[in-house]
Amino acid sequence: MKMKQTTFQEVNFGPERSDVYYCLIDQKVSPDGLNLEKMRLTDPRNIDLQFREAGCLLMMNGEEIDELMNRGELIKDNLHQSLFDLAVREGIIKK
Repeated sequence: MKMKQTTFQEVNFGPERSDVYYCLIDQKVSPDGLNLEKMRLTDPRNIDLQFREAGCLLMMNGEEIDELMNRGELIKDNLHQSLFDLAVREGIIKK
């Protein structure tokens, strides 16, 4: 998979940093990104399954993103590339 086959999407479920999710999405599965209106109707107990079915390859909340940026593992100004590179390093995506 190449980076251009993915998209980056920020999903906000509330006011706290832990309520903001940063997602790396497979465009083959969801070419227009996540359908948040459909996902809001999902039973919260099944939300992880909905994200996976919608092509979410990697999802981190704001606190996790902040920690990885503090460690220098993610670049704030280029989260799409940084998350893609992280997914490759962790074996989630094969180049």
